[in-house]
Amino acid sequence: MKVSDFDYFLPEESIASYPPDQRGSTRLLVLNRKTGSIMHSAYARLDDFLQPGDLLVLNNSRVVRARLFAEKPTGARIELLLLEKHEEAQNLVLYRGKVKRGDLLLVHGNELLVEELHEQGVARLSWQGEADLAGLFDRFGSVPIPPYLKRDAETVDRERYQTVFAELPGSVAAPTASLNMTDDLLQRLSSKGILTARLTLHVGLGTFLPIRSEDPEEHVMHREFYQIPVQTVRQIRETHAQRGRVIAVGTTVARSLEDAAERLSSLPCDEPVSGEADLFIYPGYRFRMVDALVTNFHAPRSTVLMLTAAFAGREALRQAYRDAVGSGYRFLSYGDSMFIF
Repeated sequence: MKVSDFDYFLPEESIASYPPDQRGSTRLLVLNRKTGSIMHSAYARLDDFLQPGDLLVLNNSRVVRARLFAEKPTGARIELLLLEKHEEAQNLVLYRGKVKRGDLLLVHGNELLVEELHEQGVARLSWQGEADLAGLFDRFGSVPIPPYLKRDAETVDRERYQTVFAELPGSVAAPTASLNMTDDLLQRLSSKGILTARLTLHVGLGTFLPIRSEDPEEHVMHREFYQIPVQTVRQIRETHAQRGRVIAVGTTVARSLEDAAERLSSLPCDEPVSGEADLFIYPGYRFRMVDALVTNFHAPRSTVLMLTAAFAGREALRQAYRDAVGSGYRFLSYGDSMFIF
């Protein structure tokens, strides 16, 4: 198996550059991974495909304003992308431009000091104004929409590149499978006896980093911090004990649950489960916690596409993507979604 096996032709016109006019109005392709059968529906009708006793797990991380432009005293412009929160790492940024250790960067009259340089264009900065950089980025930064949208963030992105249940700040990319979840849909799910639970995974820029090797085993995943609350741990165990389905809304939820699978099964359920997920899931992986998946249509050769192929089956997913392109589905963060069961 090679990474190039997960390449496919994605027409430019199939990429959703903006969110739909109305949240929740996107399409839903429903894939039965056992039979390969495909149905076409709407995201707002997700409840049609769920059953009482199913548990829908959502990522409640909130996207922060993580994109900021600074200037060197020479006038050179430096783009900074604040990296997501980790247990121990603070004030790390991905920079674009030429900087060296000891450089001063200016942001609206504030001075940032480049303290350390790391691999892959990462630097540690310090700022005298506050203990961390979050306040400065929140004041002067913009929403870090994905680079493949090929535009700057606009006013619409402040609301729509955020889920309706976003709570805990820390992500630099949205858990996009949930962007079209609405309060109305959540209420209908509840009325039908479908449970919901929350976890937090702070989505990182590693979501967009390309896989540079042909051998999946040579790729090193970017770590992302997650925490699964006590209540969610209990709900997962009770759902499986009663033969219900645990449904991950998004690849971030799927990676969190699978990274924590052993602990979710064995540890006492009176304390949260947390960690730094660096699990690279690709075909051949055996899922232990996730029974069904809601996810968007992903970019070619991406880690999230490979995770989806691992869950759906490579050939079934390949056919579903061909069908989606031919049927005019919209792809990537602001696009349509799949329900795979």
